[in-house]
Amino acid sequence: MTPFLIFGALLALLMTGIPVAFTLGILGAGLLAIDGLPLSMVASTLFGGINDFVLLAIPLFLLMSNLLLRGGIGRDLFVAMQSWVGHWPGGLGIAALLSCGVFSAISGSSITTAATVGTVAIPEMVKRGYSRSLTLGLMAAGGTLGIIIPPSVPLIIYGAITEQSIGQLFLAGVGPGILLIVLFGVYVVIASAIQGTHQAMPRATWHERLAATRRALPTLLLAGTILGGIYGGIFTPTEASGIGASVALLILAAGGRLSRAVFLGAVRDTVKTTTVIFLIVIGAKIFGQAITLYQLPAQLAWLFEDYFNTATLALLLIAVMLIFIGFFLESMSMLLIMVPVLMPTVIALGIDPIWFGIFFVLLIEVALITPPVGLNLFVIQSLDRAPLSVVAKGALPFVAIMLGSVFLIALFPQIVLAIPGL
Repeated sequence: MTPFLIFGALLALLMTGIPVAFTLGILGAGLLAIDGLPLSMVASTLFGGINDFVLLAIPLFLLMSNLLLRGGIGRDLFVAMQSWVGHWPGGLGIAALLSCGVFSAISGSSITTAATVGTVAIPEMVKRGYSRSLTLGLMAAGGTLGIIIPPSVPLIIYGAITEQSIGQLFLAGVGPGILLIVLFGVYVVIASAIQGTHQAMPRATWHERLAATRRALPTLLLAGTILGGIYGGIFTPTEASGIGASVALLILAAGGRLSRAVFLGAVRDTVKTTTVIFLIVIGAKIFGQAITLYQLPAQLAWLFEDYFNTATLALLLIAVMLIFIGFFLESMSMLLIMVPVLMPTVIALGIDPIWFGIFFVLLIEVALITPPVGLNLFVIQSLDRAPLSVVAKGALPFVAIMLGSVFLIALFPQIVLAIPGL
C-alpha cells in the first residue's frame, strides 16, 4: 500500500494549489523525516540536484530562444517559409509548421516555439480565411515540436536523470520530429481543403524567395551550427547552448535589433523560467531520494513483472498513466516525478532507454495540448484572446495524430533508433 499512499499524498498536496516544486520537496522531506533520517540529507540534495554541467544547457538555450523571440526572428522565418510553400494547398499552415520545426531546432522549448511562430502566423492565417480553431490548434501542436526536435530541454533533463547520452537522445528525436511535421502537414492540407474557406497565396517570384531566405539565413545557419556541431562531435550540447546564445546576440546586433530592452527582457524571462525549472528539479530530487529509500521504484517494477510482464503491456499501461497524469501536471513535473519511478521497470523489461526517452517525451507533448493544464493552449489563447474551448477543439485532432505517432514508433522502433545507430 505504500506506493498508493505516497502518490495519494502527492495528489492531495497538488490539489491544494501548492506549487509543484514545493509539493515535491515538502513530501520528500516529510518521508525522510518519518523514516528517521537526518534532514541534512535534504540540504546536500538541494545543492547536488542542480550541480550538474549538463543542466547548464537549459538557461543558455532558453536565453538564446528568448533573444530570438524578442528580436522578431519569427517573422523572418515565417515569411521565408511562406515564400516557398505559401501557394500550396494549405500552404500557410505548412509554412507555419516548417517555421516551428526550424525554430525548434534552436530553442528547445515548446512554449517559446509556439509564441514565436504563433505571433506571426496566427493573424496571417486568420486573415486568409483559415478557420480559427484549425489555426490555433495547429500552432499549439506545432509548438510541441520544440521538445522533440533537438535541442530539447526535456531530453536534456531525461539524459541527466537516466545518465544517457544527450547527443544520442538528440539524434533519436530527429526521426519522430520529422514524422510529426509530415503527419501534421497532411492533416492541415486535408482539413483546409475540406473547409475550403481560405484564400490561396499568390506564388512568390524567385526574387522574393531569395530575398526572404536571405533575411532568414542567419537563423537557419544558427540551427545548422548547433545541430551540426553536436552531431559532428565538435562540441557537447552544453557547449552548443553557450555558442548558440552568443551567436543569437551577434545576429540581433548585426541586424540592428539588439537593444537594452530586448536584452534585459530576454534575460529576465530566462531567469524566471530557469528558476521554475530548477526549483522543480530540486524538489523532484528530494522526492526521488525519499521514494528510493522507500523502495517505491522497486515495488513498481515487481508489480509490472507480476502482472504486466511483457514490454508491450507495460508500455500500454505507462502510456495510459502518462496521458491521465498529463491532465493534471505540466510536462516538466511529469518528467521529474515519473522517470525515476519507471526506469527500473524499463530496464528490467529490456526496453531501450534512448527509445523510451522519445516515447516519454511524445506523451509529454500530448499533455502540452490537453486541458486543463496544457501550457501551449494557454500560450496560444493569450496570443489570440479566443476562448480556451476553441483552442482545445482545434488541438484535438493533433492529439490523435500524436498518439498515432506513439503507436508508430512502438511498431517501428527504427524511426527512433536508426539515426543514433549510424
